[in-house]
Amino acid sequence: MKNSRATPKELEPFFAAAGERKAQGIIALDLRGKSSLADFAVIMSGRSSRQVMAIAQAIERLLKDKGIKPLGVEGASEGQWILLDYGNVIIHVFYESTRAFYDLEGLWPDAARYQPVLKQEDALLEEKQDME
Repeated sequence: MKNSRATPKELEPFFAAAGERKAQGIIALDLRGKSSLADFAVIMSGRSSRQVMAIAQAIERLLKDKGIKPLGVEGASEGQWILLDYGNVIIHVFYESTRAFYDLEGLWPDAARYQPVLKQEDALLEEKQDME
């Protein structure tokens, strides 16, 4: 597993939108050359089904404002796993336990991984929540 610091430019709007509703554990897997599904899978989670739905809605709204529209959205009514398909980027918003069960990160253990650069107060909050 390779962790990378330099985030590809095409991921920046997706990371910014995901952070809007305090998504947890945001990570992007670089699937170029590893999957025909997409170039990147962006994976994140919420602490409740309501938060999962709010995260997905915020991502869709903020990206739409930038002229980026999804090709498809699945699972929006359940709030356990919402998939937003943006062609070369597929976003997976999970309820925490659902994310652990499906372990998408484990499907591509050798994929390069990118994380958004968090503001210091966001990083401290996420660290505190991980300890709970």
